Amino acid sequence: MEEVGTVNLSAFIRKQALNGFMLHVDLSPINELVYLQRKCSNNMNQIARNVNTYGGIYPQEIKTLQKDYEALWEPLSDLLKQLAEITAL
Repeated sequence: MEEVGTVNLSAFIRKQALNGFMLHVDLSPINELVYLQRKCSNNMNQIARNVNTYGGIYPQEIKTLQKDYEALWEPLSDLLKQLAEITAL
């Protein structure tokens, strides 16, 4: 029960009876990706608002956005590789 994070004994037994196994998945990499995606979305919204208001964009804003997207795609690629390995089992 401790390994899968269940504190309710009856819920644990029901899950075991129905499925025969318990699967505990660490979702911390996904939480990191959600954080990075929100950060990128906020940056794009700020840039779009700036372009619509002032009619221009600074090159530094584009570089920052590119850096954020690079930071997003690296963990996403790693996560997809891990998922591919799991499904190949």
